[in-house]
Amino acid sequence: MTLPRISRRIAAIAESATLKVDAKAKALQAEGRPVISYAAGEPDFATPGNIVDAASRAVLDPKNYKYTPAAGLPDLREAIAQKTLRDSGLEVAPSQVIVTNGGKQAVYQAFATIVDEGDEVLLPTPYWTTYPEAIKLAGGVPVEVFAGADQNYLVTVEQLEAARTEKTKVLLFVSPSNPTGAVYSAEQTKAIGEWAEAHGLWVISDEIYQNLVYDGVRAVSIVEAVPALADRTILVNGVAKSYAMTGWRLGWMVGPADAIKAAANLQSHLTSNVSNITQRAAIEALTGPQDAVEAMRVSFEKRRNTIVAELSKISGLVCPVPEGAFYVYPDVTGLLNRTWGGVTPTTSLELADLILDQAEVAVVPGEAFGPSGYLRLSYALGDAPLLEGVQRLQRLFA
Repeated sequence: MTLPRISRRIAAIAESATLKVDAKAKALQAEGRPVISYAAGEPDFATPGNIVDAASRAVLDPKNYKYTPAAGLPDLREAIAQKTLRDSGLEVAPSQVIVTNGGKQAVYQAFATIVDEGDEVLLPTPYWTTYPEAIKLAGGVPVEVFAGADQNYLVTVEQLEAARTEKTKVLLFVSPSNPTGAVYSAEQTKAIGEWAEAHGLWVISDEIYQNLVYDGVRAVSIVEAVPALADRTILVNGVAKSYAMTGWRLGWMVGPADAIKAAANLQSHLTSNVSNITQRAAIEALTGPQDAVEAMRVSFEKRRNTIVAELSKISGLVCPVPEGAFYVYPDVTGLLNRTWGGVTPTTSLELADLILDQAEVAVVPGEAFGPSGYLRLSYALGDAPLLEGVQRLQRLFA
């Protein structure tokens, strides 16, 4: 008997579609092609200066050259606990916090900690590409619950209940959403939270975009809406998006003591502590001045207004107005099965290829996030390329 060279579980992992498209766009740019990429969810701003200064000081301090607790520096765990109280309305002890190598590790560890083989996880769709892979790596079964543009990409309690079975253990809740930018209202969040509580479900709530909201909207945490859920909820978050710190690699998970202790045991074997330099920078991010962060949020809101207005000029494309994050997720079914430049795309994957080839614009097709028929465009890029890219699309689909 010949055993497979690569484990079946790892071989089954799908490559990150967003990173794949972004890598292709960068490769074309390196060849000299004027490609404008809306693929990566990465702010174009520099990390605020006060945060960089804190890291510079930390580099020169020998105490940061050694191992520290795997779950994170005590001062940072305290700062995260205070942020959780301030923004999520949940009071936790620092011992209920684990600092992770980016939000992505927090997502993986959250599922790995509470999901057993065969457990079902309700996955509101469209979803971020990593979620189903993390669920499957934990042995779980992702169960997609789809809401389209007609619902502003927000699932209902009725849809969730229709998908629930005796094997359902976890609900993933994401507000604001990647890829859609959709934000659940306080009332919708409460209704979903009460439903999850009534059925004894765990909730993993990804709050990485909670501070990137627009039009005066507030992303209400599910544990604030339904405090009784706190004993079965894991919050995942990080500094990457709000503080323009994607490359610094620092996230965290917050949850009940038993789940956090188990996740800390996992992390002690998996990665140990996050870079101490990054942790010192994150302390400054969370406790220092927030003026630069607000300035970035205001810029994102302006860019959102621009891209929605310009995309909406394209006949056959429907673009709901996102209330958070920095993505638009237009429904492009009206552009399919029509001929553009001699090509007739039948799926959003084929449409994305056509757009890259003929307009030199990189977008991520809906197949990366669920059903075909949609495109994700990040507006976390400069004002000039953002407008130029959409104008190329307007010319292509005129």
